[in-house]
Amino acid sequence: MLMRTDPFRDLDRLTQAVLGTPARPAVMPMDAWREKDQFIVEFDLPGVKADSLDLDVERNVLTVRAERPDLDPEQETVSAERPRGIFSRQLFLGENLDTDKIDASYHDGVLRLTIPVAEKAKPRRIAISHDGEQQSISA
Repeated sequence: MLMRTDPFRDLDRLTQAVLGTPARPAVMPMDAWREKDQFIVEFDLPGVKADSLDLDVERNVLTVRAERPDLDPEQETVSAERPRGIFSRQLFLGENLDTDKIDASYHDGVLRLTIPVAEKAKPRRIAISHDGEQQSISA
């Protein structure tokens, strides 16, 4: 049999009962980085089914929602440490990202978003005329 040795277990339960929220808040861990002309964002969502994921963008705010179902109440629970229920996280995207071309994939409990940099935000060369000749200078 699995035994728990967490001295704060009763305190966690009391806090949850009084405040209505878990003492250990549900989190959606995230990594984000840039690769050339795109940003990659990954969320760890183990145990979440793909059909419970929801993504939407409104005015450069990306909202990610996921749900991990509750345990079967008919089973005798020995330990329940993983957060359950609905998780939500918002990312504020810069104006330089193309929110119309976000690509999302979900594999092995990891939600991966690829967000391209908008064409208007990429560096470009501007032609400058000088004494009748054109010369290209980086902007």
